[in-house]
Amino acid sequence: MFRIVTLNANGIRSADRKGLFQWVRKVEPDVLCLQEVKAHLADLDEGLRQPEGLHAFFHEAQKKGYSGTALFSRRKPRSVRTGFGDAEFDAEGRYVQVDFAKTSVVSVYFPSGSSSEERQQAKFRFLDRFLPHLAALRAQGREVVLCGDVNIAHREIDLKNWRSNQKNSGFLPEERAWMTRLLDEHGWVDVYRRLQPEATGEAYTWWSNRGRAWENNVGWRIDYQLATPGIAARAQDARVYRGHRFSDHAPLIVEYRGAL
Repeated sequence: MFRIVTLNANGIRSADRKGLFQWVRKVEPDVLCLQEVKAHLADLDEGLRQPEGLHAFFHEAQKKGYSGTALFSRRKPRSVRTGFGDAEFDAEGRYVQVDFAKTSVVSVYFPSGSSSEERQQAKFRFLDRFLPHLAALRAQGREVVLCGDVNIAHREIDLKNWRSNQKNSGFLPEERAWMTRLLDEHGWVDVYRRLQPEATGEAYTWWSNRGRAWENNVGWRIDYQLATPGIAARAQDARVYRGHRFSDHAPLIVEYRGAL
């Protein structure tokens, strides 16, 4: 068995102060994917740049304190890639990929469009450009697990207040259609939904900091592990950890049969 954990950290230093890496040492994931790291390597202490027992890989945003992704692995991968070849979004530090013998694991942070119409248009550009990259990744014939904050709730079951959010970023018809196309036409698998097809409140991975959303579980499921069919079929358990808050998101943990 191997275990993959993904979390939007909303600042790796903040999450660490809240006990993230103490928890990681207990959970012992084989791969840990973080998004919204919000730090340059030069600003991190050694314990975060290179946690004990883990190989660490970062994709920094050019802008300090913004975006950024990281991936930590117990095994040393055969190769590492940062960025997916798009100048606009690679400058925002949104993609880390590691390749093992037969499997690739990606930590990705999709843009949010909630702050302005300009950012929503950027999000649409990202979706248009990222889909061909995912198609090319699948065409290589490797098994892939894509982990991250996708900033899209796919179905009505994936957020508490779906009726009032139909015109809001993260649940727009165009965004949901993109997810449907990825799954139905391109053949990727939503691993959590494969194992937990009817889960509602326990599936949420993000809660607004407004209006006691966490306390009332007014959440959204916007963090995913999306996988190629072969490795998705090996997923044995998927759960959202809510025992401790490291950020405004919660870790998604998936256990897979076999080896990386």
